[in-house]
Amino acid sequence: MSQEKLHTIKNSGFKVPENYFDTLEDRLFTQAKLKASTDSSGFTVPENYLDTLEDKILSQVSKQQEEPKVISLFNRKNLLYASSIAAAVTLLFTLSIQKTKPMLDGVDNETLESYLLNEDIDLYEIASRLTVEDLAEENFKEVKIDEATFEDYILNDVDLEGIMTN
Repeated sequence: MSQEKLHTIKNSGFKVPENYFDTLEDRLFTQAKLKASTDSSGFTVPENYLDTLEDKILSQVSKQQEEPKVISLFNRKNLLYASSIAAAVTLLFTLSIQKTKPMLDGVDNETLESYLLNEDIDLYEIASRLTVEDLAEENFKEVKIDEATFEDYILNDVDLEGIMTN
């Protein structure tokens, strides 16, 4: 069926303008003449350019061999910027980490007492750190000291001669 239709088509579907083939030869020759006349690329070299080219290149190379300007990376300004940024970052981490205060609830009395005795801390230094609230009478009402401990403390730790002379 399809072959019957193919043989019945008389027109190819392509159209050629009138007198196209009459002027085709003339148009081809004009195109060839244009290409022949424009064989050059359009670029021209100035006269005596190649004679002075070597001298120009050598002068440019000799300029490049001069001492280049060196800019130090570690000048005062850059060092100041870097150190201030590092200090800010360190301060940020330090403040964000230490939000909680140390608690002495888990430290037993013997450990605290041995620390105070072995660290050569002056009693005046300890007293200067105590506030009025720390020394309030309510804080000492529940403390019970037996007589043997109190006598031992007075005999061993208190300078009785110093107290009597005052």
